[in-house]
Amino acid sequence: MSDKLNFSSRPRRNRKNPAVRGLIRETVLQTEDLIYPLFLHSDDSDVALESMPDCHRWSLRGLVEEVGRARDVGVNSVVLFPAIPEELKTSKAEECYNPDGLVPAAIRVIKEEYPDISVITDVALDPYNSDGHDGVVEVDSKGELHVVNDETVSILCKQALCHAEAGADIVAPSDMMDGRIAEIRRSLDLGNFETVSIMSYAAKYASAYYGPFRGALDSAPKAGDKKTYQMDPANHREAVREAKLDEAEGADILMVKPAGPYLDIISKIRAESDLPLAAYQVSGEYLMIKSASKDGWIDESKVAMESLIGIKRAGADMILTYFAKKIAGML
Repeated sequence: MSDKLNFSSRPRRNRKNPAVRGLIRETVLQTEDLIYPLFLHSDDSDVALESMPDCHRWSLRGLVEEVGRARDVGVNSVVLFPAIPEELKTSKAEECYNPDGLVPAAIRVIKEEYPDISVITDVALDPYNSDGHDGVVEVDSKGELHVVNDETVSILCKQALCHAEAGADIVAPSDMMDGRIAEIRRSLDLGNFETVSIMSYAAKYASAYYGPFRGALDSAPKAGDKKTYQMDPANHREAVREAKLDEAEGADILMVKPAGPYLDIISKIRAESDLPLAAYQVSGEYLMIKSASKDGWIDESKVAMESLIGIKRAGADMILTYFAKKIAGML
């Protein structure tokens, strides 16, 4: 063809080679963006999790070693989730603020070995609650189950203080009780822990994607569900309202959970708030990628990377992901 078409705009010019593509890349994922969720238990041995391939319940010694391996590839932030023995679970979850409990012990051993690691702790009652809920459960005269808000908040404040005293850098309330951010902030400040940050699960949905996680911690509710406190997956304006309330109450970081199915929520909250925004790529998202790659349908590394870039492109500043160590190694 002798006559060339006359296009004034050819976007492909900016995609012609890796160097040019790098110059115009709009979203960059860095190891600093990654937070590594870690499960721990009080046993002396590490246990591989059947529901979450390549994840473990770590002993304290194994936990420190895994933190070190993550640190070696540039992951400097971890979040801790405990599996508590059944005999320590009670209806009022008293173990959650035991200063000699599993999480405070884990914070101390990590900080002793790696003082530069940012340690984030989950603040919620479900791992410690004999009912398996994120709050205190009452049953009314009709036999209906209710998760009590204000009594739960009082216990969450004790838990957050316990973690701060052990050396946590950030506490992350994941319970979705009303008003808990303001009360936790007040308790931390009164306890002279004004430098401890609060990462609020501002928009945590009552999602079906949490199944493998609950299997990892044996923390599923014994009765009922979590729909009276976690959000309806159909709602988006409610998520913005929750985020604004948590920001007004003193949250330092907001979070959306899950991440992948809720990219629109990440984007909406990003547009409404200037606070740092986290997103949690949850166990179900992780397991779907792992399962599909195991059967050869997708490339695990490439899909994991693309999924995280998508989450960051939607507006997240940081991502909690079980792929953190793997992705950091790739980066």
